[in-house]
Amino acid sequence: MSRLVVWREHLGYQGLSLALMALVASAALVIGDRLTAPAIEVAERRDFSASLAQVLPPGSYDNDLLQDQVQITPPDQRPVTLYRARLGQRITGVVFKTSARGYAGDIQLVLGIDPGGRLLGVQVTKHSETPGLGDKIERNKSNWVLAFTGKSLGDPAPERWAVKKDGGVFDQFTGATITPRATVKAIKLGLEFFAAHRQEILQ
Repeated sequence: MSRLVVWREHLGYQGLSLALMALVASAALVIGDRLTAPAIEVAERRDFSASLAQVLPPGSYDNDLLQDQVQITPPDQRPVTLYRARLGQRITGVVFKTSARGYAGDIQLVLGIDPGGRLLGVQVTKHSETPGLGDKIERNKSNWVLAFTGKSLGDPAPERWAVKKDGGVFDQFTGATITPRATVKAIKLGLEFFAAHRQEILQ
């Protein structure tokens, strides 16, 4: 038996082969990630920009929302990035994310609010709620979120910002009260955040 055959049968050869294959596979993954990252980033920016636009009235702005940002950091909380809509130099609206815990996880939304604190639109961007029940918060499943357009902290009154089951004015879903309850909470929290930082946001 030749020395080469003996070496191949040695455990060290097998370990070296596995290590080499793992190194090649890791390098391929890194290269693939670097090659696709720019395209993924462009797609994500496009999708996010589309989400922002869906909560603003058509023709209400002429600027690039992603380029007009302001960041607010409330005490003991994470920073919130807001995107300002302008028509000419006048701010016509502000768009930002908000969230609350739903039945199966966090419900993430984008809110559009005018300078006076009135909702211009609401868009659910991510959730894990039950299909056929909780997913009615999506615009393509029902018109439920459209009921918030035009609402503010004073309309309805703060104590009425709840689903009807809890004494509020907003409809709930049969068999899925937790989901609309969380969505109403997230929207109200967003309005309260805007009211608390209005001067900083609009300056």
